[in-house]
This record gives sequence, C-alpha cells and structure tokens, in this order.
Amino acid sequence: MINLDEPDEYIDFMAKYKDWISIKRIGIRENTRPEEVVFYLAGIRTTIDSKSYPMLNIKTSLLDAYAQKVCQGSKKNYESLASALQKLGTPDAKKVISEASSKEFAPLAETYLLGKVITTIGYDASINQTQISKIFPDLKVKKPLGRSKSSKVEE
Repeated sequence: MINLDEPDEYIDFMAKYKDWISIKRIGIRENTRPEEVVFYLAGIRTTIDSKSYPMLNIKTSLLDAYAQKVCQGSKKNYESLASALQKLGTPDAKKVISEASSKEFAPLAETYLLGKVITTIGYDASINQTQISKIFPDLKVKKPLGRSKSSKVEE
C-alpha cells in the first residue's frame, strides 16, 4: 500500500560551519507547486548570503550604513537608482569598501554594496521570499524563533 502523505522527492540543505548550523528540508509531493519549491530555494539563498560575507570578515554594517547614506531621500524609480549607482564609483565609496574588507575581498564587498543599494532603493536583483509571498500570499516568510511580545517578563 502506498502512503500518499509521504513525499516523492526532497530538497535538503544542511550546513555546519563552526558554531553556525542551518538545516532546511522540503518534501515534494505530486501536488507541490513550482512556486513552493522556488520559495524554499530563495530561503536557502537568503541564509547563505547572510552568512557568507561575515564569514569573510566583510563588515556588512559599514556597507549597509553607506548604502543608506547614498540612497537617503530616494524614491523607487530608475532615476534614483542610476543616481545612487553613480555614487558607488566615488572615492568615498572606495574608502568605505576598503574599510569594510581586506583588499583581497574588496570585489565581494563591492558586490554586497551594489546589492544593498539596489534593495535600499526598492528593487531586487534576485528572487527572494518576500517577492514570492507578495505574488503568492499563501506562501509566508517564517518569523525567526525568539522572544514574542506575549512572553515579556513581569516585574
């Protein structure tokens, strides 16, 4: 007898590096929609991206702050994006990149900054879970585990 609840296929992701562990798994059944699989894969990418730069000692907080400065007051339009991107070629931007990373990893810090500017203006250069959940409202981004408002300690 075939168990209909058992997935036909799986996509598994497991990573362990020093004290960081990430385990994700999706069971793919006959009725699993392609957007569910892409939503899952986008979550893996987000996990990898959030850890990759810090693992290389790239100071993302410096790059985030600079992206905010460059994009301050900008609206979501291509003119604002073009203006912000032009600022990435300035000596000021190069100084921030050199402060945020070693010379060896400067190209990766520059890549991070470029992506951060694009997302700060309001565009996305890659598929992410937030985008997918806007298109498919039944696919929700899970909130990270942690304290909830209802679990405050009473004094």
